[in-house]
Amino acid sequence: MKGLKLWFVGGMIAVAILSACAPVSTPITAPEVIPTEASANPSTTGATQAVDPQNATYLIDGREVTLVNGVAEQEAAPGSATKIVTRYFGNAVAIDLNSDGLMDSGFLLTQDGGGSGTFFYVAAAINNAGSTQGTNAILLGDRIAPQSTNVDPNNPLQFMVNYAERKASEPMSAQPSVAVSRTFKLDNGTFVEEGTPPTQTP
Repeated sequence: MKGLKLWFVGGMIAVAILSACAPVSTPITAPEVIPTEASANPSTTGATQAVDPQNATYLIDGREVTLVNGVAEQEAAPGSATKIVTRYFGNAVAIDLNSDGLMDSGFLLTQDGGGSGTFFYVAAAINNAGSTQGTNAILLGDRIAPQSTNVDPNNPLQFMVNYAERKASEPMSAQPSVAVSRTFKLDNGTFVEEGTPPTQTP
């Protein structure tokens, strides 16, 4: 009986020693999530509204023209039945013309005055943080054949308009065959041509 008691006491001591030596587990808690400025203000993280060249006002030959869904119609003269119709032609290129980090657009417009001519212009639409501001337009020519519009590989603030026109000696019925490339940019808020416009001799 005395041996049994000693065995029991020894067992209890061993259990106590093992319990004291066992590692103590520390409860794991999830890290606290601290909202960043962007998540706390979701309204400031949305993308800036894209420029809308088909709904803006441009200055063409000294006259303001406001496009609505890409079209504008004006009287050629007060009370005249003849209408001047201006249209967004396209051939657009996305470009940051004023180095503000927002993408603007360079593109072509056409204007018909009721006669046989269709005059092509180049213009730009500036992205003013969600609103669109049209520029003045520059005449390219009558019934030209537009080809491509692309960012100037030598200057990302300029873009090039490539098209074909007729020889100076050819009638308007001739197919445009003379390749032309002209470069445009924004200079202190005014849309201008870089360099001298091309000329032809008969």
